[in-house]
Amino acid sequence: MARARQTGPADRDLVALQETLQIEIDPELLLLALTHRSFAYENGGIPTNERLEFLGDSILGQAVTVRLFRDHPELDEGELAKRRASLVSSAALAEVGRAIGLGPFIRLGRGETMTGGADKPSILADTVEAIIGATYLDAGDDAATALVLRLVSPLMSDPARFGAAMDPKTSLQEAAARLGAPPPVYEVAESGPDHSKHFLATVSVGELVRASGEGSSKKQAEMAAALEAWTSLNAS
Repeated sequence: MARARQTGPADRDLVALQETLQIEIDPELLLLALTHRSFAYENGGIPTNERLEFLGDSILGQAVTVRLFRDHPELDEGELAKRRASLVSSAALAEVGRAIGLGPFIRLGRGETMTGGADKPSILADTVEAIIGATYLDAGDDAATALVLRLVSPLMSDPARFGAAMDPKTSLQEAAARLGAPPPVYEVAESGPDHSKHFLATVSVGELVRASGEGSSKKQAEMAAALEAWTSLNAS
């Protein structure tokens, strides 16, 4: 079986990505952070970015929590938790990934490439977290925290985002009504064994937007899809 051709930054200069991120880390570690499991599977089971993603998720949560705590002494625990959830959500991180032009740098397998994997919210979000993890390992905690804050600061200044993150289905319905569009329509597909179901929800708002979201329950998947759609509508 022939090796799959690398679809990510095989012929790209990763220095450009590091300049965008304002970081300087080991290129091999950055390349690992960009390696999706679909690419790894098609290339002999090489390491993926999933461990770095796990690390980056923790650093992201801590950095955002500390910044919110320091910047908003007027907010109680519940409101701080809501804001944190909105800033570390897959939809928010996917928005960050798109803003920095991350998609073309991600190493994907043929199947993911053909189905638009470079713009899928879950893949973009996971890769952002992996890059944060790689930055921590190579440049240290301060550099990783600074990266997180550079990436999410534009989102922190958008108060509308916080309400949408807590009730994305209602927020999407209100946005559709405001634009004179039909109500959102959801479709949900499920896969996996009974003890470990996986749900993929797709939501359409007329011809304005179509977005998808994943989760371990139908409700979670629909909420993820609604938040992605709401984000797209408010970005247009």
